[in-house]
Amino acid sequence: MRDLITVASYTIKEMIKRKSFIISNIIILLIIVLGFNVPNIIDGIKGDNTETAGDNIVLVVDEDNIFEGNLEILNQMELGANFKIQNESITNEELKQKIDDEEVFAGLVLKKKDGVININYVVDSLNMNELPQSVIEGFSKIYTNMQIGKLGLTSEELSSLNATFNVEVTETNENPASGNIFAIMLLSIVLFYAIYFCAYQVSSSITTEKTSKIMETLVTSTTPRTIVLGKTIGIGIVGLLQVSLIILVSIISCNLFLDPNLLSSIIDVSKITPMLAVSVIVYFILGYSIYSLLYALTGSTVSKPEDINSANGPVAILAVIGFYLAYFAMMNPTSDINVFASMFPFSAPFSMPFRIMMGTATPIQIIISLGIMILSIIVIAHISIKIYSSAIFNYGTKMSIKDILKMYKDKN
Repeated sequence: MRDLITVASYTIKEMIKRKSFIISNIIILLIIVLGFNVPNIIDGIKGDNTETAGDNIVLVVDEDNIFEGNLEILNQMELGANFKIQNESITNEELKQKIDDEEVFAGLVLKKKDGVININYVVDSLNMNELPQSVIEGFSKIYTNMQIGKLGLTSEELSSLNATFNVEVTETNENPASGNIFAIMLLSIVLFYAIYFCAYQVSSSITTEKTSKIMETLVTSTTPRTIVLGKTIGIGIVGLLQVSLIILVSIISCNLFLDPNLLSSIIDVSKITPMLAVSVIVYFILGYSIYSLLYALTGSTVSKPEDINSANGPVAILAVIGFYLAYFAMMNPTSDINVFASMFPFSAPFSMPFRIMMGTATPIQIIISLGIMILSIIVIAHISIKIYSSAIFNYGTKMSIKDILKMYKDKN
């Protein structure tokens, strides 16, 4: 146990002393702070962002009195704009001048010809400012009610023609999905980043120590098993602290720089519970253990830092497959593929915490998922330590998969 703590402590000290580690963390934290400040930066660049008088005003010109003075009803329909009604005729040049002078945002010129009501939508630039379908439906509703009213119907009879629909959704699944999909995907990406890049440091550390011959000193002082587990624990602790710092800075920046209403419209904070926090930590530890042990294996098979990426390729592909399996399964939280993703040990760290968040994971499924991951860690650790013990003193070329399998069989 003392040797294990010694190796873990040594690994932690070596990692936090690296200039690349310090600089990368400072850059990440600065990006987070700047990211939450983007709305404030944009407002600062624009200067005074006070809305002008005509920012939300749409001029409606009904010179033929097609709607017989009923267009004021538009302002009661909550269509996202204030409608200014005008019956006097106006030329396109005059309307354009009002838009240029920011008296109005846009104009709607109504004319009726051969029984068809033509709407000329005048706006400075179309782009994202297309005429909303709800406005057209508003005109249609007003005109229809106006014509029906001429038939002599009472207000009660007129109201009965406009049915109000109240839609309720009932899911047949016993564990219906609930929660904010955006928050789920965001947390899934953060968890993938934490597990993948922390685990990647294991192979990088092992290869670097092989190159500098430090590994020979470590092996003579303790067992290969202690080295593998000690490095895995040490880098895992640093990774967990790094991710915790990133989350802490994100929460502080979010509260300081973002409008609370904007935040609540994007993320349902009520879904972030202590149970979710515990599940994220547990699955981070288990997921990190799986990938770090695999990276310990690949790191021991190369002797040059430039060979690390090619050696880590298969594990990287496995990690990406696991992430996308969990990511696409989120599109249909109650599907069978989502259940599989939460059980498959290489995708479970990215999938199961958020099935818990959505309320679709049963206690039995959580227990099975944890059992599979723990069993996978034991098997991968056994294989990794066996191969690591023989491959650690290999200073030749990068070993192939065939060489690794042969080494494992010989060791047994």
